[in-house]
Amino acid sequence: MRWAALTRAARYYASGKVVHDLGESHFAMNGGLQELSGERSCVVSSSIVMIRGRHRNPSRGHVGLSKYRLFARDRHVCAYCGSHCNEADLTVEHIVPVSRGGRHEWTNVVTACRSCNTRKGSRLPEEANMPLLFVPYAVCRNEGFILSNRRILADQMAFLQVSLPRHSRWAQG
Repeated sequence: MRWAALTRAARYYASGKVVHDLGESHFAMNGGLQELSGERSCVVSSSIVMIRGRHRNPSRGHVGLSKYRLFARDRHVCAYCGSHCNEADLTVEHIVPVSRGGRHEWTNVVTACRSCNTRKGSRLPEEANMPLLFVPYAVCRNEGFILSNRRILADQMAFLQVSLPRHSRWAQG
């Protein structure tokens, strides 16, 4: 699964690689004029296109960790005090500090406000008497699409959300 430009989708339709299409949104792409008839060619593409080829499990794709994706995963909420903050007031907080062998990975980082991050310091949450309000988790590929903050149409969002694990903060329910 990946995002494809409309021109690539048109190539998939033209080469017969489209197996199935979904979605309520359709996009028309006009081509050149045919010499004999003078008609303009046109390809209409759905917003979700399934093509012939290898199928990969969307839950297995690696999603790179960035502070913007982390803040989006945690919905801009501090994992310690629960306050909703703007991006400028948030930090990436390592549950097990890097200085104590913690790794920079999805399951060891949460969003924290600056004051909570400073108060916790290089201690474990138990040592600082600061329990986590929610458990961090690694995001799947479809959630990565959502967190990348692209312009996602409503039907595309519904398609992505169906395959999200129940523990995802972006899953429907």
